[in-house]
Amino acid sequence: MGLLWTIIVGGVIGWLGGLLVGRDVPGGIIGNIIAGFIGAWLGTLLLGAWGPSVGGFALIPAIIGAIVVVLILSAILRGTRRA
Repeated sequence: MGLLWTIIVGGVIGWLGGLLVGRDVPGGIIGNIIAGFIGAWLGTLLLGAWGPSVGGFALIPAIIGAIVVVLILSAILRGTRRA
């Protein structure tokens, strides 16, 4: 049950990151989960584990990290579409 909760929270974090930036994460639900996990890892690495924690994720750094991941993905995908 803990793994399922972690996947759900990761998906919500990725979805919130995309929602706050105003861009969709490519890959739908799976893309949101991946963006949430990578964003949580990146945010915790850069900002530390502060704020409320849910499902093993420190929420505030995880959401900030997910925003960064969504912006990076959008820039990469925008560059590949022009070519």
